[in-house]
Amino acid sequence: MNEKQSELLDELYAAVVEGIGKSTVSLTVSGLEMNIAAEDLLGNALIPALGEVGDLFESGEYFVPEMLMSARAMQAAMDILRPLLAETGAKPIGKFVMGTVQGDIHDIGKNICNIMLEGAGFEVIDLGVNVSAATFIEAIQEHRPDALGMSAFLTTTMLRFAPNMKELREAGVLDGLVVYVGGAPVTQEFAEHCGADAYAPHANALVRDLKERLGVASR
Repeated sequence: MNEKQSELLDELYAAVVEGIGKSTVSLTVSGLEMNIAAEDLLGNALIPALGEVGDLFESGEYFVPEMLMSARAMQAAMDILRPLLAETGAKPIGKFVMGTVQGDIHDIGKNICNIMLEGAGFEVIDLGVNVSAATFIEAIQEHRPDALGMSAFLTTTMLRFAPNMKELREAGVLDGLVVYVGGAPVTQEFAEHCGADAYAPHANALVRDLKERLGVASR
């Protein structure tokens, strides 16, 4: 890789960390025009940048607005790179079904998790918001994911976790499936109480824990 290509990767990294969507898009396009492979743009700039954003969030230097800006910048780049990665035959390192539980229409945290997961190399099937247990079950049966994420933003809707887990268990879809719960009011204790396998306080923790459980690495 020549000096100009290396400089562009550094600029792309910085654009994602700073959450500058327009720059992220233009640099991604410029990188492709400079014959930098889609995998290199992803692995040498985008993924490490989003990892730093996650670290900054965990350390308290970034908050949800900053993390959301970076996630959106990453998503814009992924919209360009996704078809190119598919053409190369790049395989996802795992499959994740995600949704906000029935009665809840909040999706910011869920969407950040989705982008972080996809950037790390996972295929994400996003069921959206207000998702019933039956819809979760159908998606698990159809997609055979490695993990399921149920999100809730309200103290009233996080009460859906336990009934959902009961229905998933009765449907016989939990074998080999890691079930995560998360959202603003959720705690580790509540996750254990409702029968989930794991609790993710934020997107960075979700990606890190899932990769450890599956024994996989990013692209």
